[in-house]
Amino acid sequence: MALILTKTPMREQDPKERRNNFKEVALGYNLEEAVQEAKRCIQCKKPSCVPGCPVNVQIPQFISALSQGNVEEALRIIKQTNNLPAVCGRVCPQEEQCEKTCVLAKKGESVAIGRLERFVADYFMDREEPADDPVPSNGKKVAVVGGGPAGLTAAADLAKLGYEVTVFEAFHELGGVLVYGIPEFRLPKALVKKEIEKLKSLGVTFRTNVVIGKTVLVDELLEAGYQAVFIGSGAGLPKFMNIPGENLNGVYSANEYLTRINLMKAYDFPHSHTPVKKGKRVCVVGGGNVAMDAARSALRLGADEVHIVYRRSEQEMPARREEVHHAKEEGIIFDILTNPVEIIGEDGWVKGLKCIRMELGKPDASGRRRPVPIQGSEFTMEADIVIMAIGTSPNPLIKASTPGLDTTGWGGIVVNEETGATSKEGVYAGGDAVTGAATVILAMGAGKRAAKAIHEKLSCEQ
Repeated sequence: MALILTKTPMREQDPKERRNNFKEVALGYNLEEAVQEAKRCIQCKKPSCVPGCPVNVQIPQFISALSQGNVEEALRIIKQTNNLPAVCGRVCPQEEQCEKTCVLAKKGESVAIGRLERFVADYFMDREEPADDPVPSNGKKVAVVGGGPAGLTAAADLAKLGYEVTVFEAFHELGGVLVYGIPEFRLPKALVKKEIEKLKSLGVTFRTNVVIGKTVLVDELLEAGYQAVFIGSGAGLPKFMNIPGENLNGVYSANEYLTRINLMKAYDFPHSHTPVKKGKRVCVVGGGNVAMDAARSALRLGADEVHIVYRRSEQEMPARREEVHHAKEEGIIFDILTNPVEIIGEDGWVKGLKCIRMELGKPDASGRRRPVPIQGSEFTMEADIVIMAIGTSPNPLIKASTPGLDTTGWGGIVVNEETGATSKEGVYAGGDAVTGAATVILAMGAGKRAAKAIHEKLSCEQ
């Protein structure tokens, strides 16, 4: 049979329609399309895709089952290692992981692994999913700090091994960045909620509105009988440029802006209690996925014009190509090789963004060419909202309230990369709390490694 070198197309909302709503952009495969795409997989004897998956999904096996129309078996295989497949199928950067190493990618397009994973998970969203056998308790308790991807993954893996797991979440909703950071049009919140409900069926206990380091300390959890603590508290502290005017009204961190919209439903004000300023000319500073999310959200809130302001070239943007493509289709304007130097205000409110043109010099420590200012090229863009999307770091609260917990100069928790063990006995960590802002799937991989290490340690203790 001849190789099919292009992916089965996936339906999407029309750009002219979707820029006016928060409904999901990508519409997914139907069964016929999914089976057709699954049959493109050539079932390599030594699959190179699996090592590219941070949670080690057995990709050829689940795709083989799907190619025969056995969706239930495909889901069973995926969930052996991934408890959030509907999430991962949407937001994982597959093009830089499993799909990048697909053999078909050498001659054409890789198998659409992410789309297939999404289909399998979505197939059972409104159908009864095959039930897991109940796991008897082993009598040991583990506390998980943070209800985001790292914490949820660690909690699920430990619950499947018989541990009594309690997840402590600072917000009123579970999901971490899945609910406060990623917009509805990329990841529907109802879907995230359903994935979490499935974790509850494993026996995991969830406590929301609990701020570890304030409501209760890590040491108090250990004293209360938890034999291990996993910290997956994320990186929710926004970074700013420290330029004049950042304290003006109308300046947001992307973290606050997206949290108001996604978690607190500011787009539905006054029916929801949380407002957000709906600017007419919005400038988003940054070039990552968060910048794309903020810009596309601003457009959907009714902005007439939205600009991405990025100091390097488009080729060096860390955002997924798919997100850049979707943003352009929707009319987002890209001002590349442009760097803000001041936010201009009037009567305490943003009125403009003063920028300078940049050119690329020699590569820096990241391997990307360093942006260098072009003297005398300053100009001012009209703006009534400026959103800073230049990264986040871990909140210092846990560090400050936990003696014996080593952290880096920028606040990340220091861990053993293989086990997630910290400098404090019985305490493990993973995800953005360790690495700084990264991807959902990398956080999940860290949660899995830590859960495995916790189990190995506690299994040796009587």
